Amino acid sequence: MRHRTGGVRPSEPGDNSAPMAQEWIDSPSDGPGPVPLRDKVAFLADSDAYPDVQGRVTVRETHMSWVFLAGDRVYKLKKPLRYPRRDGRFLWGREFLCREEVRLNRRLAPDVYLGVSALTVTADGRLALQGGGRTVDWLVVMRRLPAERMLDNAIAAGAVDRERIDRLGERLSGFYRGLAPEPVSPQTYLQRFAGEHARNRAVLTDPRFALPKGALQRVLDALDRWLEAGAPALRERARAGRIVEGHGDLRPEHVCLCDTPVVIDGLEFSLALRQVDPFDELAFLGMECDRLGAPWIGPRLIRQCGEALDDHPGAPLLAFYTAYRACLRARLALAHLLEPDPRSPERWVPLAADYLSLAERAAANLGPPATR
Repeated sequence: MRHRTGGVRPSEPGDNSAPMAQEWIDSPSDGPGPVPLRDKVAFLADSDAYPDVQGRVTVRETHMSWVFLAGDRVYKLKKPLRYPRRDGRFLWGREFLCREEVRLNRRLAPDVYLGVSALTVTADGRLALQGGGRTVDWLVVMRRLPAERMLDNAIAAGAVDRERIDRLGERLSGFYRGLAPEPVSPQTYLQRFAGEHARNRAVLTDPRFALPKGALQRVLDALDRWLEAGAPALRERARAGRIVEGHGDLRPEHVCLCDTPVVIDGLEFSLALRQVDPFDELAFLGMECDRLGAPWIGPRLIRQCGEALDDHPGAPLLAFYTAYRACLRARLALAHLLEPDPRSPERWVPLAADYLSLAERAAANLGPPATR
């Protein structure tokens, strides 16, 4: 099947979860005659590229990938980005990332991640999926999930009930209970927060973004104080073996409320970002649900998982995790405006301001930290 050249307009804006300080190029050095990214995207946007697919292919662009919804399948093509510890600008790096994504995400979505597929080019220059010829890229292949069951959409539709959230809580607590402690030292765990908080401050206080100075200063100063006073509590989480290799990006749009809930799109490119306290991830998910209008979900999940894991970290630590995550999300939203040609530039400052409001509310609940 011959591909058509030319760009493709994404059907919706991408997310703001990607790490900063990446580089990417359109034609990485993947061997003789590299195929430009735009040609791969154009080919995969055509329904003729897929067996047994009729009708339009929905194309979405995120910060890190191009995603193609074709029939009952989803194909994900990674952009040639360079990460701190994995160079996705080259074919071998993208293959590794695809295989890691499948391996890691089968932990919480075993029937969704079907495998990886090679994108090949024949001797006469035709692109094909799983065809003969030279491999020019790799794709993650997934089963397509019902959009109305995704947690963000279900919240928007008022279709989330406690029974479904309790099933999600059972799924997550079982997942965390089965994970071994990660070898993260108490000081390393503390330093990760301190380093990210400093980066948050540098971006959020950039005068170009004009975030409300009073609220911003109150939040950042409160987190500064808690990082000092709460350092023993954070160190104790690592010392007690509470840090595990979790999901890494536990957001409502990654949760599908099927009869057996599944969670997709865990971070494959950074072990450090997956080394988390389960209650950090749960506070993050709760904060995002709160932003979407369902503030009851986070406390319910935290209470359920706390009972299942026999672990109750306390309100001050949960407030810290929530405020910290909200600041991080605000920073990542604004980071889009630091790119040479940001998509949907009008979106990011209001979104950052929303996260700042959530951070301020959480920071107001920061109290004396407790250790266990």
